[in-house]
Parts: sequence; C-alpha cells; structure tokens
Amino acid sequence: MKKALLFILTMMGVMTAHAEDYTYLTFELTDGTKTSVSVSSLTLTISGTTLTAGTETFTLANLSKMYFSTGDESTAGISEVMAADLDEATAIYDLQGRKVTKDQMRHGVYVIKTKQGTYKVNVK
Repeated sequence: MKKALLFILTMMGVMTAHAEDYTYLTFELTDGTKTSVSVSSLTLTISGTTLTAGTETFTLANLSKMYFSTGDESTAGISEVMAADLDEATAIYDLQGRKVTKDQMRHGVYVIKTKQGTYKVNVK
C-alpha cells in the first residue's frame, strides 16, 4: 500500500506541469465522500497510515482515489441548510434512498424536500 501511494505521490510531482490548470486536489474516500484541497501552496505529509494534505487528514486505508480538479467537488450542488429549513422539510432521504427523520441525520449528504424545492445538503 505504501509503495503504491509513494508511486502516486511521485507521479503527482511529475505531473506538476499539467496540474497548473487545476485549482484543487480532490480525495475520494471508500465511502464515496469527496474532499477537495486547494493546490495553492499545498503540502502533503505521510506519517504512518495518515496522509495530511493542507489542513485535511486522511487514513490511507480509507482513500479510494485522488485527482486534480478545477472546482471544489466536495460541495458541488450541495446547499447549506439552517435548522429552520429542516423544520419545513416534508421528506428527508439519505443517499441510499431511505427516508429518515431529522433526528436520524448524522454527518453526511441528504436530499431534503420542502415546499420551496428539493435540496442536497451536507450535514457536518
């Protein structure tokens, strides 16, 4: 695993000339969540089984892939939601399509239906 990650990091160094058009390095985890980190003055550090990219920290076993991107894909199409908005929700679904209640919501992405429309929200 470490050899593969070292190879990827080495290739990222080789790809620096091609990465100039990209503003983010996006990390996709095994659970499908994505986190994007600005490449401006980005520092990558590996310590044991932990990868630190800027201010974000990842467990190596949980990383599925990483790639350069032009936009912050971790929040693309996801709206901020206030507690008052949740009170107006007519239905809340997790990403597996299961209907959940407001009390069942944990960290993650949900689809919330209200009278005003349907929104994808990220609960942190």
